[in-house]
Amino acid sequence: MRLASLHPQKIDLSLGRLQRLLTALGNPQDHLPPTVHVAGTNGKGSTCAYLAEMARTKGERVHIYTSPHLVNFNERILLDSTPVDDKTLIEAFARCEAANFGEPITFFEITTAAALLLFSEHPADRLILEVGLGGRFDATNVIARPALSVITPVSLDHQEFLGSDLRQIAREKAGICKFGVPVVVGNQVDDAEAAILDEAAKVGAPAFVWGRDYNAYIQHGRLIYEDESRVWDLPAPGLLGPHQILNAGAAAAAAAVLQWPESAAAAGIANATWPARLQSITRGPLGEIARKAGAELWLDGGHNEAAAKALSHALADMDERDERPLVIIAGFSPNKDVTAWCSQFSGLARRLIAVEFKSGRGGSQSAHDVVAACQAGGVRAEIASGLIPAMKNAVKERPAPRILIGGSLYLAGEALALGDAPPHRTPG
Repeated sequence: MRLASLHPQKIDLSLGRLQRLLTALGNPQDHLPPTVHVAGTNGKGSTCAYLAEMARTKGERVHIYTSPHLVNFNERILLDSTPVDDKTLIEAFARCEAANFGEPITFFEITTAAALLLFSEHPADRLILEVGLGGRFDATNVIARPALSVITPVSLDHQEFLGSDLRQIAREKAGICKFGVPVVVGNQVDDAEAAILDEAAKVGAPAFVWGRDYNAYIQHGRLIYEDESRVWDLPAPGLLGPHQILNAGAAAAAAAVLQWPESAAAAGIANATWPARLQSITRGPLGEIARKAGAELWLDGGHNEAAAKALSHALADMDERDERPLVIIAGFSPNKDVTAWCSQFSGLARRLIAVEFKSGRGGSQSAHDVVAACQAGGVRAEIASGLIPAMKNAVKERPAPRILIGGSLYLAGEALALGDAPPHRTPG
């Protein structure tokens, strides 16, 4: 597509290109609804889902910006909680392309400009804005004064852009902090928390910190949220997995800081949905293969070591309740540490079937490389030519297995698209 052809030869994280374009568009970033800006490595999307459902429960019209998409690009831009229609989206792209005058700009920057333009022109009461990559120089960080910032757990990811160690990465994530704007800090390892609090203090952002200012935990099947001035008895998160306690707890803290009612927090946590986050697949060709074999099929887009660790804990919990052999079908983007991901399933997964995908800027790692990396991580691996052959192979496991499709949101998108329309091929 033409927008992708404008991409600079080398990615350098910067806000200059986008700020130039936004100025030409009349600075739509200055005319947005009250915004909750969400950064972090893991749990951003789930936290956004909880927050959006909370806001809708209290009667707000909610715009949402997330990335990447799973099947269609329109999923990234929700106007009043509905994916933008093709005509409106294409018109916004055309206006941004014309205003850019052919200057170099990344695909994510120009499509973020289109999103901000649409958000500024369609009335709403709230914008939930998810960071794409990092924070400080992410295209979403052109918002001068959000209502609230949130930083979900930070772990190693995108080191080629954000830094080689956890402190550096956390500092970049904390670049969304703004003077006088409260920041909810999710559960962090010590190094990440110290770096985030240091950055927040430098810019004068009041920090509301997990374990210091608030806490959340499961008790008798309920999510208990506590801070200095309240105790909320909330439903268990509607999204599955022990890691969702962290995401729902941070969302509850955000609701408390924004002075939303407990009833909104409760409904949001119970009713939030988010695709490809430990999602049960029962329909479409993949679900049908699983159903006929009496197998379970789950889909998750977590692609780094920390996400894999959370996912393995969730699957281990399932195994305690209903023991089944675990078979993983996985593909990975070129820059992902497959050995670290797979090592989290050593002793839990019976085997892994490596597949390749075509989505994303660089496609996937070769299945042969994935097999070698998985075996280095302690998981027996083999190759299939695609998702359907991989599923037909996986269901041969006895007794009827629990199957996970994972390793990449792009692979998750292709899995979901098998039950719908083909995915739009975009570089984002």
